[in-house]
Amino acid sequence: MSADAPFYADVAEAPAGQTCRWLATADGVRIRAAFWRQGERGTVLLFPGRTEYAEKYGPAAGELAARGFAMATLDWRGQGLADRPLPDRATGHVRHFGDYQKDVAAFLGLVRAEGLPQPFHLIAHSMGGQIGLRALLDGLPVRAAAFSAPMWGLHINPALRPLAWLTSGLAALAGKGSLYAPGTSAATYVSEAPFADNVLTRDPAMYAFMQRQIAAHPDLILGGPSMQWLNEALRDCLALSFSPSPRLPGLTMLGALERVVDPRRIRARMERWPGGELDIVAGAEHEVMMERPEVRRRFYDRACALFAAQG
Repeated sequence: MSADAPFYADVAEAPAGQTCRWLATADGVRIRAAFWRQGERGTVLLFPGRTEYAEKYGPAAGELAARGFAMATLDWRGQGLADRPLPDRATGHVRHFGDYQKDVAAFLGLVRAEGLPQPFHLIAHSMGGQIGLRALLDGLPVRAAAFSAPMWGLHINPALRPLAWLTSGLAALAGKGSLYAPGTSAATYVSEAPFADNVLTRDPAMYAFMQRQIAAHPDLILGGPSMQWLNEALRDCLALSFSPSPRLPGLTMLGALERVVDPRRIRARMERWPGGELDIVAGAEHEVMMERPEVRRRFYDRACALFAAQG
């Protein structure tokens, strides 16, 4: 059995009764997973975004439990309390984007071993949406999927996109892939950016919630992505854009003010997803699960209705 891992319940605003475990992936990386068993209608596998960690989705566990679903989530390699590959642990780095699928495999193994209620469903946010789409195409055993602003493309000025490809690719080839991507640093976004005009949420209470978490537990902090991460992300987004859509029901919710991921790629994907639906939310930013209460309620209501309809 996997070993117990710490969980910062003091900042998670999560239901009681969580279990948190260390997991070893097939390539020997230690990651962290947390789950809540409450719910008889199945289990939601929640794939977080870049920089995120299990405690950030404590409120999500409560929302899902109230609608009858258990939840399990994880810290991807290189973030949260999972192993970080570089001496500068603030750098968001991955050697190959495909390595995240090894995290998925270890996580799924835990969910099955713990006997969490079936059927399984997927909620995936931002980078988790990119990882989740590839996992679905590889046969992730879920009946339905709900995405929050999935990273199926990065929001980059079209004039700068060729430069992003060129500089990140050259850095990786020159052995400089661990350098921060241009315009980023060791600072994490929510500790530096004021609430006014931030790109994540229009809800000041949720923004303060995220700030409190990293202030109380700095070991959760992750700064900007590495050049290697950027190049791998660009390559994987492009490859996924040529892939077919999964043959299962899918919902994507996207804020109309989105400035982190590329809305064009999301629209293109959902237009060719049989049984898929795109829900654009007026006045919302990137994190619809951290948005104003009415937006959060809309997301969880719609996602759980989709899941319940699958039996």
